[in-house]
Amino acid sequence: MEGKNENHSVTKVWFTVFGSLTFCYFNVRKIPQRLIRFFSILPIIFLFTILPLYHTAMHAILITSFFLTWLGSFKLLLFVFNQGPLSSDPSISLLHFISIACLPINSKNKKHHTSQQIAKKSLESTWKYVLKFLLLLLAIRIYDYKEFIHPNIVSALHSCNMYLAAEIVLAIFAAPAQALFGIETEPQFNDPYLSTSLQNFWGKRWNLIVTNVLRPTVFIPVRNSFIRILGKRRATLVGVMATFIVSGLMHELIYFYGTHVRPTWEVTWCFILHGLCTAIEIVVKEACGDRLRLNPVISRVITIAFLLLTNRLFFTQALRHGVVSKMVKEYSVLFNFMKGAVAMAIENFR
Repeated sequence: MEGKNENHSVTKVWFTVFGSLTFCYFNVRKIPQRLIRFFSILPIIFLFTILPLYHTAMHAILITSFFLTWLGSFKLLLFVFNQGPLSSDPSISLLHFISIACLPINSKNKKHHTSQQIAKKSLESTWKYVLKFLLLLLAIRIYDYKEFIHPNIVSALHSCNMYLAAEIVLAIFAAPAQALFGIETEPQFNDPYLSTSLQNFWGKRWNLIVTNVLRPTVFIPVRNSFIRILGKRRATLVGVMATFIVSGLMHELIYFYGTHVRPTWEVTWCFILHGLCTAIEIVVKEACGDRLRLNPVISRVITIAFLLLTNRLFFTQALRHGVVSKMVKEYSVLFNFMKGAVAMAIENFR
């Protein structure tokens, strides 16, 4: 019964999304005045903030809140000012507009590739995701024995699980748009485990769709607002801190959707800490240049160690309120279903 109710909620939510974005496509984008466009889109942004509350399954909550409440709303704000992916192509079709608005994709600049290059890249990408899917299944099975594992290893397992699940889910949702419109999309992740610094991790490797949305909606406006008062260097640091604070608050909101519990702000403090450390890193690099450049292997170890250590703060609320355990349970249900389906297929071929 619960599964039927969740399916009904998913249908209702996404029909609402399609209707709202259709209104934006046919009506809002024809309004030249930015203020009127803003007030026209404001009810839709409000709608996007309440839609995750209609779900009960944890993955549906997280996906809807991330895709719509965060990415979708921010893309619509850029759309108001004729910026961002929704305004980049005046001849964009309705389906393409809806896909970019509510899916974690941005179109890359068009490049000409030979059919051999496309086939090779597709094959490499497929094998990469197959490997990561198998690693995710392994991580899920390891959770069954977490009481026998050291807490530090379990904490690291949470981080690995989050990365693998996020990359696979985002790729699954991006794939239909790539196939349907024949576009090459920006990658969601760029091997974050190879990060050599916090700047490198947050700016060039981790969840790049968020980075590409936060940069024009938060960082650039805040930095430009403070340049005359503080100068470019200090304004840049203010922009960095503002970006991390907004990211922390959006994560708090996503956690609230999953727990329905008043926030205790550990996630926000985690992002404030990362913002401060990133700002310090920027200042030190500007002051010292290449004199403090470390061997890439050493810098990667230091960066990953810091990320794993601070991720305890990130996961505190999720562990306290059972978000992680609910997600693992849903993964296990999916895993058992797939195992049964594969066994049935093998039996049918015999």
